[in-house]
Order: sequence, then C-alpha cells, then structure tokens
Amino acid sequence: MLRQDETAELIRLAQNGDEQAKTKLITENAPLIKSVIRRFRGRGIEYDDLYQLGCVGFLKAIKNFSFEFDVRFSTYAVPMILGEVKRYLRDDGYIKVSRTVKSDAARINAYIEKYRNEKGETPSVDDIAKEFDMEPQDVVFVLDSAKMPLSIYDGTDENGDRPIIDKLPSSETENDSIDRIMLRDLIRSLPERDRKIILLRYFRGSTQCEVARILGVSQVQISRLENRILGLMKNEFVKP
Repeated sequence: MLRQDETAELIRLAQNGDEQAKTKLITENAPLIKSVIRRFRGRGIEYDDLYQLGCVGFLKAIKNFSFEFDVRFSTYAVPMILGEVKRYLRDDGYIKVSRTVKSDAARINAYIEKYRNEKGETPSVDDIAKEFDMEPQDVVFVLDSAKMPLSIYDGTDENGDRPIIDKLPSSETENDSIDRIMLRDLIRSLPERDRKIILLRYFRGSTQCEVARILGVSQVQISRLENRILGLMKNEFVKP
C-alpha cells in the first residue's frame, strides 16, 4: 500500500505523462477500483468490462486531481469511478427512471419550490404526501429515484442539521467519505421492497408493525426480512 507522499509523487509524474506512474497507481489502487465496481455486478456487463470502466474513471481522477482540493486522492477517485460506470450504464440504457416516477418527481419538485417561495422553508415528506394523496414511503421512493433535492443522500434532516444519509449508523473507518459513497450506492442497488424497508425503518423511523401494514405482510416477516437485508448489506459493505 502506497504512502500518501508516494501517491502524491506518482500523481505528479502521471499528470506529466509518465505511463509507468499511471500503471503503478492503477495496480496499487486495484482493490479500491474493484470495491466500487462490484456494486454493478448483475447489470449485464462482464466483470472485465466493468473493471476497464473503473480504470477509465480512475485515470480521469488522476488527470483532474489537484492537491489544492484538500482531500485524499482516494476520496476524490471514488465518485469519478462511479460516475464513469453509471454514465456507461445510463447511455447504454440500463439505468432508467420510469415515466411515471419522472412525472411525479416533476410535480413534487414544482410543489417544493412553490412551498419554499411562499413559506420560506422546505416541506416535510408528510406535507408532500398529503398534497399529492400519496403514501409517505412512496414520496421518499420518488424523490430518491429521481435524485430530487429532498433525496435521502443529498438532503438534510427535518432540522436542517445534516445530510439524511448520516442517520444510518456505520462504523468509523479511515475514510468515512468513501464509506458513505459506497453505502449510498449499496442502498440504491437494493431491490425495491428491500429498499423500502430500509427507508421506512431507518429514515422514516417507522416501527416494524407500521412497515408490515404498509407492505401488507406480518410483523414477523418484516423482522426476518430486515435482519436478512442488514446481514447482506453488512457482508457486502465489508468485502475486501
């Protein structure tokens, strides 16, 4: 594993056209690239192709990185790798948001802007649900799917204190920024029902009984499903 000063020197060399420095950076950071691209397995793309896409994103990170950013290079590289893979998936037709969700998102966004202009604050999920005669969890799903301002990943809690994603407990690691990005993508990759359970339980604060009523199953089933989902997430998140 490279020291920070070694990484910095290799980046400088690579930015000046040193191909050996680029190769060494990719080789030394292969575990990072692999940890990012594994989120996209099962999307109909060969693993080797995913890895190549990850490397393209990593090389873009090398090219565009500035030491004035005051962040670790690995922190900067992760979203670049993610972006490269997602751009390919989007352009190739794999990532789609249904027309219904897009339509709902547009209407909700217009309402949010109007509400902010009139009242000087952002409406709560419950306010939006009441306005559009929707279930709160469906509002969360639409906002999340369409990456709207109230997204659980980019928005703030009801007091405006911190990103809502921070409400999901996670272990302290050497690089919390990378962990948060990986956790965000892991949640997005869950099947719709599993994601709804996590959203309702950990972001809406719903009880297992409330979630059971919403999904039309028993509390015992929700308990089992939740334990399974959390177990899978934990195993996936800590994979080397």
